[in-house]
Amino acid sequence: MMRFTEDFLIGIPEIDREHKKLFVMLEQADEQVMAGADIRTTGMQLLKGLQDYASTHFAHEEAYMESIDDPELPRQRKAHRAFVDRIENTNFVGMTDDTMREAVKDLLYYLSQWLMHHILGSDTLIGRIKSPFAFTDEYRTGVELIDNEHKKLFDIMGRVNALIHNEDLYDRFDEILNLIDELKDYTVFHFSDEEKLMEENGYPALEAQKKAHRGFVEKLEEINLDDVDENQEAYLSDLLEYLLHWLTGHILGMDKKIGEFLAKA
Repeated sequence: MMRFTEDFLIGIPEIDREHKKLFVMLEQADEQVMAGADIRTTGMQLLKGLQDYASTHFAHEEAYMESIDDPELPRQRKAHRAFVDRIENTNFVGMTDDTMREAVKDLLYYLSQWLMHHILGSDTLIGRIKSPFAFTDEYRTGVELIDNEHKKLFDIMGRVNALIHNEDLYDRFDEILNLIDELKDYTVFHFSDEEKLMEENGYPALEAQKKAHRGFVEKLEEINLDDVDENQEAYLSDLLEYLLHWLTGHILGMDKKIGEFLAKA
């Protein structure tokens, strides 16, 4: 049975403490099995401990990732769900002591392997991958109005993305529709503000901006999620990827020039 070593530290104290607690739980159960302790007591205590652990640790970990807008959160949730399913599907009822002993050994082996791969392959990445929906300094134009509204657009897209990768996608489809409508409305509002600002300041590339804006709005107006009856997650993910790619490219290629022009005015 593996022991908790520095190799498994991810640098987040609360998560590290909870990981260590799980290692200790598995180690103690393994020692009891090897020592020939009452297997029914050992097995039932292990299941109870795992259920309690999963309900608290995974909630803490996911809440932390959500607070930092970690893009790996959907993948983590799926991995956590697999762990919980394995525990919930474990049933020792009706087993002989010998059969149950082997079942507990198999469970301990699965858990030790899952924990090792999950920590080293996933948890060590927490907080280290930038969300594509984060409004970072590279997107700042230096114009407060434009930057604040761009940040809002990134935020809406981020919320759409979170819902798309939610396990209850089909139950939350109405929420996604509402967010898409919010994105459409706010985009039109933002483009109006941006064009007004450019016009008031005599920005020379105003017409090129208007043309780009019209093209994007037309793309948004083409979205009809009522027609999407299969592969909803794939369709929405592709759509969001296109929208994000357009927005970041437009900001970096065109909108930052507005800030440069106004700074010289």
